Amino acid sequence: MTLFSKIKEITEIQATSGYEAPMRDYMRTRMVELGYSPETDGLGGIFVTKESQIKNAPRVMIAAHMDEVGFMVSSIKSDGTFRAVSLGGWNPLVISAQRFTLFTRDGKKIPVVTGGLPPHLLRGASGALTLPQVEDIIFDGGFMNREEVLEFGIRQGDVIVPEAETILTANGKNVIGKAWDNRYGCLMVLELLDYLKDKELPVTLIIGANVQEEVGLRGAHVSTRKFRPELFFAVDCSPATDTFANDNGRLGAGSLLRYYDPGHIMLPGMKDFLLNTAEINGIKTQAYISKGGTDAGAAHLQNEGIPSTTIGVCARYIHSHQSIFNIDDFMEAQNFIRAIVTSLDKEKISKIKNY
Repeated sequence: MTLFSKIKEITEIQATSGYEAPMRDYMRTRMVELGYSPETDGLGGIFVTKESQIKNAPRVMIAAHMDEVGFMVSSIKSDGTFRAVSLGGWNPLVISAQRFTLFTRDGKKIPVVTGGLPPHLLRGASGALTLPQVEDIIFDGGFMNREEVLEFGIRQGDVIVPEAETILTANGKNVIGKAWDNRYGCLMVLELLDYLKDKELPVTLIIGANVQEEVGLRGAHVSTRKFRPELFFAVDCSPATDTFANDNGRLGAGSLLRYYDPGHIMLPGMKDFLLNTAEINGIKTQAYISKGGTDAGAAHLQNEGIPSTTIGVCARYIHSHQSIFNIDDFMEAQNFIRAIVTSLDKEKISKIKNY
């Protein structure tokens, strides 16, 4: 199976915050195929523990998150349309005139679009266009009235997830599709598990994916308490800004060294370890300062403090139906995480923790 085929398969799966079952089922199937025995935490995060043969070996967690941004039905109107609340962060300007799938309680998949309002109806009293609020955006499944909606089993609390086809760009270097935040991380950990299946290491690895990252880094609180790692590596995708006249996140420039975000500052010991590992292994990296967070922000505050960081890539226009991301960046990040986990030992972890 080619790398693009894997990317297409995993990004076209639909699973939003709190409703990660389709991704969890996919992850579980792949983990079992690779010969592992996955387990879940109480919220639904899924992980494999690869035990070291060394007694009392340090424990290191590598975690993606399975959820993508989506919506939940908040009300059903008399005309048969819906309104929704967002699951994760959305720019209202990218929501309208898009296709979605609504998932009912009994498993039906209902095609839905967001109403693309004509400019005539957007004009306020002053004649200026007004920005819609997320809660006012119309979700429309083509039903005639509320009664017909209910006949199809649709209820408040049902989730609505973006629907989009994943394709290659004309030059073959980039991919266009949804949910690279964070199917990137899910594919990263599956590829890492495949790489490590016959390797013995001086550390015990806990590798898998959390739930509900997009709604407040919730799954990472639970999984780190359950598995009690000494180090934590999130694998996550961040917004590229290169098309907005900013060099903080450029496609094709390699894996991100995420030094700062509002919920996390990389510790000096971790920074030294990452920079040295990248240099020794010829990994292409780029510095990154973020305005958003990852599961590292939750994990580093658990269990009396867990040194944490994010092994990431960037993508243009994330949290939308059509993001663009670079295949070579994925390979740089994959090589980086391989170098990290195979070089870690008790001494290096001690240096990271005692900078």
